[in-house]
Amino acid sequence: MKAEHRHELKTNELVEWLTNLPQWARENRITLIIASVVIAVAAGLYIWKVYTKNIAAVQKQLQFTNLVSQVSMSKMQILGAQADGRDLSFILLQPAENLKNLAQNANTNEMAAFALIKRAEAIRAELHYRLGTGSNQDLIRQIEQAKNSYAQAIEKASSNPSLMAAAQFGLGLCEEELGDFEKAAQIYREVAENPNLQGTVANTAAKHRLETMADYKQKLTFKPAPKPRPVTPIGPLIHKLPIDTNLSPDINRPVETNLPHDINLPAGSGPRPQSPNNVSVVPDTNLGPQMPTSVPPLTDVNSPNK
Repeated sequence: MKAEHRHELKTNELVEWLTNLPQWARENRITLIIASVVIAVAAGLYIWKVYTKNIAAVQKQLQFTNLVSQVSMSKMQILGAQADGRDLSFILLQPAENLKNLAQNANTNEMAAFALIKRAEAIRAELHYRLGTGSNQDLIRQIEQAKNSYAQAIEKASSNPSLMAAAQFGLGLCEEELGDFEKAAQIYREVAENPNLQGTVANTAAKHRLETMADYKQKLTFKPAPKPRPVTPIGPLIHKLPIDTNLSPDINRPVETNLPHDINLPAGSGPRPQSPNNVSVVPDTNLGPQMPTSVPPLTDVNSPNK
């Protein structure tokens, strides 16, 4: 069969189908309506599912960020209350519980693992921020909760090396807080020597912890603060000017208020003491002829002539 003949046959079939289409549509109208409704509903459900999934993911991400920020702000609030002698360490337990609920309903395993790690850190922080020392049973109970949270995070973060290393490193910290340093060192070595965890923050932290862990085994006892010295009241201060020894003796010598006045001052300037009868002058060889060693007594110009 030639190609032209085949093309002609196909064209005739298409023309015939288009010609019978209106009649076929009238005969199958109900079927077409049902099919159209089903397709429209399916498309609407798909669009709604995608939209809801994206919105829910953004909301959970925002909720997770708020909870992590709440843990940090709670720590600052606890430290501020400790200055007044109040213990508010218990406020860390509420965001820890919310992080647990968020991990159970997380959209991805990575978010769930991250929330579980932050929950375990909040539980451990509550023990460290207490003003007093709790019972040993209370310590074991909370550390076990933190260990369970870290273990669940390891299961969720099997495909994420950073989260995996952080969760394993947290297990090592829990063993240290329980006093099992040998087991903690074993966990740190696993994190440090695992080639799949190289380059992560926890890998570097584990190596550093192995080098310095011996320092953490020692118990430190702080000396009590010294008692403040009593403050002695200080009386009024008398300011004294220092005497400059480099100045001439005449400047350092106190001013004499009884010095005689100049006889050449005008009358009424003040009382004048009597002048001495004789004044001795030291001869100066540089002034030519020597001056007399005695002069007649001075006469008060303002006194009446006798």
